[in-house]
Amino acid sequence: MPKRIGILGGISHESTIEYYRLLQKEYFERHKDYYYPEIVIFSLDFQRFTDFEDAGNIQNYIGYIMEGITALENAGVNFILMAANSPHAVFDVVAELARVPMLSIVKVTAEAVRREGVKKVLLLGVRFTVQSGFYQKACRELGTQVLVPSEEEQDEINRIVFEELTIGDFQSKGKLWEIIDHYDVDGVILGCTELPVALKQADTDKVLFDTVALHAEAALEHAFY
Repeated sequence: MPKRIGILGGISHESTIEYYRLLQKEYFERHKDYYYPEIVIFSLDFQRFTDFEDAGNIQNYIGYIMEGITALENAGVNFILMAANSPHAVFDVVAELARVPMLSIVKVTAEAVRREGVKKVLLLGVRFTVQSGFYQKACRELGTQVLVPSEEEQDEINRIVFEELTIGDFQSKGKLWEIIDHYDVDGVILGCTELPVALKQADTDKVLFDTVALHAEAALEHAFY
């Protein structure tokens, strides 16, 4: 029997939907049958989550994340993935508190960058993720240099993500490409789980690291092996 997957979602619902879709799609492409893994989703209150994040209220931030993790544990999941990049700023803390294993999007992505042999990448994400430093640390340990957008560009990315992408509005994706083109890098980490819905590999020569797809693929591997 495959392991039961727990998804801490709602951060935001757009990326949570994409996780669910990719898990089902990838499973069928691999196995050509309908014995899909069981999946339990606990959807956090996005505004409450974001308020704690924006205020730097780490104690309540961790506490609220753990409410969701505990609910998933009580539902009988065998491991959990947080369907967002930003809460991985406290991944080590919540992984220690959790009663079941946690699968890190950061570790999965950093290893993918290493496998591709990319030595310099741009980290694209919301301000909290970019400034927390966890991607920079994980990639540096594997020999990759990480560049980040300017403060002004971070503000614009934040606006696009929270005001547009989280509700499925892609009108400003051209601005995101403009920011990417400012930097002399070989790859781009799409370090916000809304970004891969708007930015596609077919539109650039730079290697895009789709954190949602990488995380979902790793979850499927973990569920069956």
